[in-house]
Amino acid sequence: MVYQERNTWSQLIATFVAATVYVIVVLRAAAGGPLTDVEWWPVMLWTIVGSIAGSIVLSIVWGMIAGVRDPDGVGAADLRDRDIARLGSRVGQAFMVIAGLGVITLCAVEASWFWIANTMFFGFALSAFIGGIAQVIAYRRGLN
Repeated sequence: MVYQERNTWSQLIATFVAATVYVIVVLRAAAGGPLTDVEWWPVMLWTIVGSIAGSIVLSIVWGMIAGVRDPDGVGAADLRDRDIARLGSRVGQAFMVIAGLGVITLCAVEASWFWIANTMFFGFALSAFIGGIAQVIAYRRGLN
């Protein structure tokens, strides 16, 4: 597995875990009451920071393990890696556009900040996750 693919897998794992943890924490904090009453922003902030840090740590540890097995190829990247990264970015961007439209719509109807922020949060998460899935598929099946 090449360097960029390992980073993609690290991002996928961290995104999935972070989104799951966020949903669980917010639902528990609501305790059956309205979600808009939950103080969501500190949980969201720590989830984002934790996801970034977790992805970095996982990538470093995975890279160290890969470096022991193949010291010459641990950080190598080529033209194919760049093309696959572009593909993942394009696929992920589509979901960011959808989330952005959702946020604009929620703002237009003067929805609660909870719903606006969560729409954007899950738009980012979905964008990263679906873009990462597209990259993994491209690594496994090729760009054709």
